[in-house]
Amino acid sequence: MSEQVEAEWYVVRTKPHQEAVAESSLLRGGIEAVCPRIKERRVIRRKIQLVIGPLFPGYLFAKSHPSQWRMIQYARGVRQLVSFGAGPVIVSPEIMEEIFRRLQRGVVVPESTTFTRGSVVRITEGPLQGIEAVFERELSGQQRAMLLLKMLASQVRVVLDLRSIVNA
Repeated sequence: MSEQVEAEWYVVRTKPHQEAVAESSLLRGGIEAVCPRIKERRVIRRKIQLVIGPLFPGYLFAKSHPSQWRMIQYARGVRQLVSFGAGPVIVSPEIMEEIFRRLQRGVVVPESTTFTRGSVVRITEGPLQGIEAVFERELSGQQRAMLLLKMLASQVRVVLDLRSIVNA
């Protein structure tokens, strides 16, 4: 008796700016594929515009069996399956669940922040845990914040993950 191998999620590298082409090509071939996108503000021709682009430019995720690797490899818009050593990298189900949890109509919705420029925040994780800083700005599309720390009679800017700060 042969055991049925369960499909796994893999990372697929796409050709430049071909994420949507690769995703639709894989979907047409019967392979579950997802290219998470993010809505962010960008300056285009000196105007701030909302743009929807890939969360991971040049990459998407595909769920398949090893027997379908060749189909993925030769799909339109695909450069290669990301591999280390003997085979393609398997993405853990927990990571994929977290990505799907944050998706709304294919677009990742960042967790809302309630920080305003100049507000005092406290760092909750890492080597700077417990230190208070001044919130300067959120870095677009990165879920990171720029903070201003007062250290040794001078001010220092640091960039931290938004999840590692809270209002003081």
